[in-house]
Amino acid sequence: MSFVWESSVLAIIAFGILYFLLNKYAFGPLFSVMEKRRELVLQQMDEAAKTREQAVSYVEEQKQALQQARQEAQLIIQQSQATSSNQVDRILEQAKSEAARLKDEAVRDIDNEKNKAVEALRSELGTASVRIASKLLEKEVKADGEQEQLVDQYLKEVGGRS
Repeated sequence: MSFVWESSVLAIIAFGILYFLLNKYAFGPLFSVMEKRRELVLQQMDEAAKTREQAVSYVEEQKQALQQARQEAQLIIQQSQATSSNQVDRILEQAKSEAARLKDEAVRDIDNEKNKAVEALRSELGTASVRIASKLLEKEVKADGEQEQLVDQYLKEVGGRS
């Protein structure tokens, strides 16, 4: 194997011409496309980072909103429980007072009816007693002539004194 100087020089010259042509027509546009692609990738990475940050902040906002909604719901539940408890207490108190009022009215009505019944009974008892007494007196006066003599004697004495 021998070294040929002419072919080496010719290869170097061909390489130089090829390099010059590639540099002038291919490397510039190729590097330009690669640079644009690099810038696009960097821009997309920046946008992705911003989008990720926005997503993280949005998730945080949603978490805070959810936490606030839970707190508000808990507050509403507590308020409704307190309100219902107050209403239950108020209704129970009203029911107790109404029951006491009805009981008092019933006791008064019972006392009034009892008093009326006692008065009616006394009236009837008095009437019955008078009837019984008059029947007994009538029976005794009729049965006994002695009674009649006593009454006449008394009338004479009373009449004699006048």
